[in-house]
Order: sequence, then structure tokens, then C-alpha cells
Amino acid sequence: MIDARIKFRHLQCFLEIARQGSISRAAEALAISQPAVSKTLKELEDILAIRLFERSRKGIRLTRFGEVFLRHASASVMALQEGMESVSAARSRGGHAVAVGVLPNVGARMMPRALSSFHKAAPQTLVRVSTGSNAHLLDDLKRGALDLVVGRLVDPADMVGLSFEHLYSEPLTLVVRAGHPIARQTTFDISEIEAYPISLPTAGTVIRNDIDRYLIANGVRLVGERVETISVTFGRSHVLASDTVWAVPRGAVLDDLAAGLLAELPIDRTPLMGAIGLTTRSDVAPTPLTSLLIATIRDAAAEIRAEEAGEAMD
Repeated sequence: MIDARIKFRHLQCFLEIARQGSISRAAEALAISQPAVSKTLKELEDILAIRLFERSRKGIRLTRFGEVFLRHASASVMALQEGMESVSAARSRGGHAVAVGVLPNVGARMMPRALSSFHKAAPQTLVRVSTGSNAHLLDDLKRGALDLVVGRLVDPADMVGLSFEHLYSEPLTLVVRAGHPIARQTTFDISEIEAYPISLPTAGTVIRNDIDRYLIANGVRLVGERVETISVTFGRSHVLASDTVWAVPRGAVLDDLAAGLLAELPIDRTPLMGAIGLTTRSDVAPTPLTSLLIATIRDAAAEIRAEEAGEAMD
């Protein structure tokens, strides 16, 4: 653990003395008095309980401990300077835009929070948000059209050249409008959804594969009317206006469930859990603005995890 008594001025003074090989020249370079430099150095040596320099008539030179400390102090100050430059670049007016791809059923819950924090830190910065299927967004990411993608973890074969950072897990669920015949029943069997139209994610998407496996495992046959969409806006309107059963990521409908507009069917959601996270190119370092957006997305995801933990305890 870093001793809280060590300040930036201690490191700055130490590095300048080592660079100049003289307390007087270090004082001149730092534009402070020589006694002030000597006092700062003594404070640092007292904190570390070691001698950093040996003093003689020939001048001043690093001790063995001083040489060790120099490597780490120099790296720390350089890292701090890089961080300050990155923040400065992220806050600057007219900075480069950030392009992020977001799955429609993920964006509604997490991205508004992340973007609110991002624009407080980097006002007047343009964020281009694209939506689409995971496959489409990852293709754009690989081509360099996007800086990052917020979505679900895909098959390893599709992750070549990409890196995934898990943020939280979210299940798919089945919902119907409030007052739906199934919602009024006191008992429920999943096979009963065969009698009603169903709205499913688009074929070929990660979540469609998940729901297909789940329904097959539970002996459900899709023999009636079917609609395919990944649009949360359309799916919501469709289910509210009909007797459709909607297969959708749970986070996309939490507000409607809380408001009583939609009812959740009592299925076991455990097999339908999916990893939500950040995907970036592994061969390209993020820009300062992209790094800032990633940080705010992480914070928003932490809030979601805290909310889910609270729900689990209720």
C-alpha cells in the first residue's frame, strides 16, 4: 500500500535531483529555493526510512536504494502524466467522436446511464450509437467502423481478433401483456404458450439460439404465428396490442414489468442467462475518449449488478 504521506512534490523533487545530480541545480529547474528542495528530500527519506542520495565534496549521487526507487518513481510520474494528458484530451472541445455499437435490448437499460456520465466528463463530444445484431456490430468493429461494442458474448470462433470484458449477466424471459389469459391463470405449464402467437429474436442471433434450445429442451413446439425482431420498440408495441408471448432479454422490460404493463411468465430463467459485456479489437489500443466511455459503461454496469443483488435479497 502506498504511504499516504508521499505527495507528488516529493517524487517530482526526487526525480529532478537525480536528473540534475545537484540540489542547487534541481532547485533552479523547479523554480523553488534550495532549502525547500532539501526539506522535501528529507521528508521523503524520513517517510521511506532510507537514504536516497549520498552526499560528498564531489557532489550527490544515488544510493543503491535510491536507484531502485528511481525506476519506480519515474514510471509512476510518467503514468500520472499520461493519465492527465488522456483526461485533458477527453475533455477538450471538438474532440474525436466515439462510435459504439449496442444491442437494442442492452442499450435501453445501461447506455443512457453511461452516456449521461460520459458527457459530464467530456461535454460537447459526439457519440455515435449504432444498433443491430451482434454479428453485424462485430463485423463493423473488425472493420474499424466502431470503437467498441456492448452486447452478448458470442461463440469463440466469432471472437478472433477481439477481446471481451464481462460486465454482468442477464437472462432471457417470456412476457405477455397484463391481463393476458395465461397471466390470469393460477398454474402455468410452458407448453401452454403453443396456443398463442410468439415473438422471437431474429434467427441466427445469440439470443435466438438460446431461446430455441430452451424451448426444445422443454418440449415446446412453435406451430402458431411467429414474428422475428430484435427491436425492443416494435416488440413492446406488438406484445401490448395482442396475445403474443414475447421472448426478450429481461433487462429490456424491467420498467414495464414494474409498471404492471407486462407480466412475466414463471419459467426457470437459469438456462437462459447470458453474459453482457464490452467487446473491443485486441490489436488496437482505445483512444482516450473511448477509454473514458468504457469507464462510464463499467460504472453503469456496476449499478446494474448492485440493483440485481438488491432484488435477490428482497
